[in-house]
Amino acid sequence: MNGVKWRGACRARSGSTSIAPLIVVAAVLAGVAIAVVVAVRAAGPGSNKQAASDPTAENPLRATDAKPQSEPAETQSKSTDSSDKSPASAAKDTAGLPPAAAAGEHPLDPAIELAQKVLENLRKHVKDYTCIIVKQERSGGKLGEQGFMAAKIRQEPFGVYLKFLAPDDARGREVIYVAGANDGNLLVREGSGWKRSLGMISTLKPTGVVAMMGNRYPITDLGLTHLTQRLLEIARQDRRYGEVEVHFFKDAKVNGRVCTLVEVVHPTNRLAFMFHKAQIYIDDELNVPIRYAAYMWPKKPGDDPPLDECYTYLNLKLNVGLTDADFDPHNPNYHLTDK
Repeated sequence: MNGVKWRGACRARSGSTSIAPLIVVAAVLAGVAIAVVVAVRAAGPGSNKQAASDPTAENPLRATDAKPQSEPAETQSKSTDSSDKSPASAAKDTAGLPPAAAAGEHPLDPAIELAQKVLENLRKHVKDYTCIIVKQERSGGKLGEQGFMAAKIRQEPFGVYLKFLAPDDARGREVIYVAGANDGNLLVREGSGWKRSLGMISTLKPTGVVAMMGNRYPITDLGLTHLTQRLLEIARQDRRYGEVEVHFFKDAKVNGRVCTLVEVVHPTNRLAFMFHKAQIYIDDELNVPIRYAAYMWPKKPGDDPPLDECYTYLNLKLNVGLTDADFDPHNPNYHLTDK
């Protein structure tokens, strides 16, 4: 929902660099490394395979989507199915996954073509944006609560500023990442309590253990461009096989925004597939993805597919003119360096 890479030219000043503060905050910085949007794997069909005997086992590759589950009213999305949702083709219960037909158009081709146009639009016409990012991810087999973050993202040079709005244990946390600055580390400060008294932490690697606690993807994979790129990678991999259904729905809604919903379904749980169902909402006016949701295979026929991960971009404003000051921890509107 480029996912959102964080590049910037600002200089980030170092904060605490001792090991002790990092150990103390290891358990409380679980939400630092945002993922958006994301959602997404570049591994091949033999990587991180999901056991067929447990269709709800967590898939490290995750890229699925089904209908939104218990999402707040302001982020719920509705869709109108304008296509014929015919039942899935009879899946062969054989050891091998049937390959795609050697000739003719694959069901994924229209979706790939649309994603390519979206990516081109992002690269050519979107320089930066602000939004509220809503993310929800499954970890250890359990679906976590929703996180809300006010975000500023600049494409080139890549930079990200995040302020956490919810849940309560993360409220007020601020995070800055700028590609090439601060030795590639995050700048993080908690929002309240004794954790805030530790000051700004400037030695966290985006892919380090502390930053990745409770997160599937690092902050460097956040954003609309990265999300679109990863979805294209997944679609091109799945195109090698059959057993896929693709549906397009017009007039789908996300927070009142009119979208085209692209839904990709793998009826049968195969080791080569990363999800049962994935839904991508493309904003019709902005021509960018504003929601991605992925769902796993249900435990029993007839059950709703369990949500695996979901990323939504609310109140999206493109090309607002972000500058280095927006990614500077000393910005007077931020509180990373307050006493």
